[in-house]
Amino acid sequence: MKLSVFGEKFSAGAGILSLMDDLGNALAEGGKIMMGGGNPGHIPEIQAVMAARLRALSEDGNLLRRLIGIYDPPRGERDFLRNLAALLRREYGWELTEENICLTNGSQGAFFLLFNILAGVMADGGRRRILLPMAPEYIGYADLGLVDDFFVSVRPRIETMAADLFKYRVDFGQIAITDEIGAICVSRPTNPTGNVLTNDEIAGLSRLARENGIPLIIDSAYGLPFPGMVYTDATPVWQEGMVLCLSLSKFGLPAVRTGIVVADPGLIRLLSGANAVVNLAPGSFGAMLANDIVRSGEIIRLSREVVQPFYRRRMERALACIRDCFDGLAYRVHVPEGAFFLWLWFPGLPITGRGLYERLKRRGVVVVPGDSFFPGLPPGWRHVDECVRITYAQDEDEVRRGIEIIAEELRSIG
Repeated sequence: MKLSVFGEKFSAGAGILSLMDDLGNALAEGGKIMMGGGNPGHIPEIQAVMAARLRALSEDGNLLRRLIGIYDPPRGERDFLRNLAALLRREYGWELTEENICLTNGSQGAFFLLFNILAGVMADGGRRRILLPMAPEYIGYADLGLVDDFFVSVRPRIETMAADLFKYRVDFGQIAITDEIGAICVSRPTNPTGNVLTNDEIAGLSRLARENGIPLIIDSAYGLPFPGMVYTDATPVWQEGMVLCLSLSKFGLPAVRTGIVVADPGLIRLLSGANAVVNLAPGSFGAMLANDIVRSGEIIRLSREVVQPFYRRRMERALACIRDCFDGLAYRVHVPEGAFFLWLWFPGLPITGRGLYERLKRRGVVVVPGDSFFPGLPPGWRHVDECVRITYAQDEDEVRRGIEIIAEELRSIG
């Protein structure tokens, strides 16, 4: 079978494909400690709210017909769009309407469309790339571009902190915005590190984007305004020329595949056109399931009072466990400011992070090697091979056992 360039891309072993394949196989086999993926934990209060809404949808003939029997417009379910726009105006004073919002079938799909609309081979024959101003960044970005050499990444400044912590900072002195940059993109909180870019860092990136006439894309899949997994001071931000990407997945609805893009109306029209071509329309399920809690603003309260405390408690317990089990080892943890990951750095690790990942997998512990999170960064930085990402979203006893096994492996190779 002959493949197009597009087909060849997906036969080459995308990083996100390898991760999802590993996770799927581990789940199918059973007996594995899952510390690698981004599946959220199961929060009883959120599931109870969704169960009640699901019953209401199934028992109302008109709602059920809309849910399963009618295509939405290409921008998504209109009642949800109106209610979300009203919530964002009311809560944050953002000057937007439903014309500023588009739904996609998952935020991964949103980034595929956004990146390839803004970068790649341009209509005038030129090439543009996406700037990731602080690596490491989300593994799922790496293979989204339809052309090679799609990303430019910048090394962060590393600030060591008290005890065993460190933090990445945006190194503005190393950022160069040239004519080949089509957009700037950051995740906040950052996947994989749990870093929350400061308000000043966001303001600095926003200023660079405005000065160069390009969008700043903020991936807030774990952040504000929902699901609100932020454990430090951070202000939600959106303004003209900015693209804010949200999701219902980490709120507790990963299977409904609902991505949300907030942007200028012109870009929203482009996204809705792409939706029509690729999907006809985004699915209705997530929007209708969450519509009531968006209309009432309950989604903000639940994020602040249920979701954030749930993960913060788990983070604190996992960090305490690491400090207990890793005592005497050479390690640092990125200060956990959000999301549900811990980013472990082992300075001077005698093998690579990928080698550690393979050893742990043989012992039934699935993590993610750090080298998967540096798309567009020139080779040669040893730090890339000294890190791994783990999640603390799953069963706490398994997380503790997984951390114990990681410590055992580190001691055995030290």
